Amino acid sequence: MTELHSELSSTFTAPPGGVMTDEVGVITGDLELRTQCAVDGRITVTVRYAGADEWYHIGAADTTVHDAADHKPVHHALHGVLHRPAP
Repeated sequence: MTELHSELSSTFTAPPGGVMTDEVGVITGDLELRTQCAVDGRITVTVRYAGADEWYHIGAADTTVHDAADHKPVHHALHGVLHRPAP
């Protein structure tokens, strides 16, 4: 298992059309975004229904940063992209 540097999570409402996950396809509604940054800078992105136990991977959003301090701005950028509730 890769050593974890930090983990962040934020709740949001899925954008129109939902969020595409690797395991179950599109999910919609009130969700929670989690990003985990390993000590080597790899960021893994997962999402779940708010309050649920099971997390789903968003592989297309995974990335690597050169400095683990960049984890927080990457998390906030992803949250901003995903949190676009229908008007």
